[in-house]
Amino acid sequence: MNPRDRTRAWFRRLPVVTRLVLAVAVTMSLVLAGAAGLVYWRVKTALDQQLDDDLTTYQRSLDRAVRAGEQLPPGPSGSLQQVLDAQGRVLHSSTALRHQLLLTPAELRRVVHGASVRRDIGSLLPITSGTLRLQARPVMADGHGRIVVAAVRRGHRDEALRELLAQLAFASALTLIAASYAGYRTARGALRPVERYRSGATTLADGNKHLRLDVPADRHDEITRLGHTLNHMLDRLDASAERERRFVADASHELRTPLTLMRAEIDVALHRPRSAEELTGTLRSVDTEVQRLIDLSNALLDLEELGSTGHITRCPVPLSDLVQDAIAAHLHTAEQAGRTLTAEAAGTSADVDARWLRPALGNLVDNALRHGHGAVHVMATVEDGRLRLCVRDEGPGFPPGFLPRAFDRFARAEASRTGEGSGLGLAFVHAVATAHGGTAHAENDGHGVIVALDLPC
Repeated sequence: MNPRDRTRAWFRRLPVVTRLVLAVAVTMSLVLAGAAGLVYWRVKTALDQQLDDDLTTYQRSLDRAVRAGEQLPPGPSGSLQQVLDAQGRVLHSSTALRHQLLLTPAELRRVVHGASVRRDIGSLLPITSGTLRLQARPVMADGHGRIVVAAVRRGHRDEALRELLAQLAFASALTLIAASYAGYRTARGALRPVERYRSGATTLADGNKHLRLDVPADRHDEITRLGHTLNHMLDRLDASAERERRFVADASHELRTPLTLMRAEIDVALHRPRSAEELTGTLRSVDTEVQRLIDLSNALLDLEELGSTGHITRCPVPLSDLVQDAIAAHLHTAEQAGRTLTAEAAGTSADVDARWLRPALGNLVDNALRHGHGAVHVMATVEDGRLRLCVRDEGPGFPPGFLPRAFDRFARAEASRTGEGSGLGLAFVHAVATAHGGTAHAENDGHGVIVALDLPC
């Protein structure tokens, strides 16, 4: 792994707040460095321009004096002057210089050939004494070539620049600290709800039920939307866990009775020798209970599948086909019982999920044939964009106290749990209606029972 990859891996392992603070610090450092560099460059340019103007003015006064053969004029405070001949011998020099040459041999040759030279002596940092800016130009005096060197001290300019650097460094450091602190507080404040959500999720993981995260109702930022999403997820998890608990409780409660009956039948059969007829009767009884277990398991699994997904796939289905398919399996049962099973369907289509609606309608017909009396009539109509499916029989009707809980799981009109049916048929019908965004309703009309589904289509 190369150093860049190691740095990235190290950065990703840091806490989010630390990464945000580092990102703010690095960004602010770059911004402050750019701003400080711009300020320094502007001030340095202004100071250099002023120094160059002073040096050029002093240089011109020296040139005029040398051409005229006059005494060299004094320059700005701390300035130096030197006049050389073409061979580099010092003809005149400031007292502070004596016979020290300001020009290097290379610079001397350049000036002799007609070029002008300007350079600095000494550095800004580290601090050195005797810093100068000099300028040398060739001048003709009395037919002879002369080299005039003018120099001004840079002390005030360098001191101003060093002070500027110190002030910029101090101001940048304070700004960087303040920005980093503000970034830290902002990041902590922004991530505090996330930490609260994490603590809430930990509480959920510990087994607490019906947990809701405390999401402010007066905000709509990214963190708040995350909280609403997590609450929605927690609701779904809670509902899923509740369905699982209810499924296990229902299954264990309802499977106990047929299993107990089967065990009793087998124990009685094994208690003493039995005839072939008695063993056949026992096997038939066990077969009945096994079929009851299969029907109960299938009903529970259908309810769980529909409740866990809540998803239906709508497509146009002709009502006549839907109704005929639902009652086809019950025509023979009705005929054997000497009862009439009729259907009436509108000649139109409905946008529903026939995979679930067909067995739901079949459950209603089966209930009517099993618990009702007289003729059974199925009717399907569509009006104002809603599908209404009704199953009517001519039985005695539901007990009045049973109607409010008719669509509950394992609700039965009779108190005994050993009778026919699992008590899940109407619960399945209600689940199908709810998945379609509709309702299921049962009532006694004085001539029997009407169970109706009202669905948007």
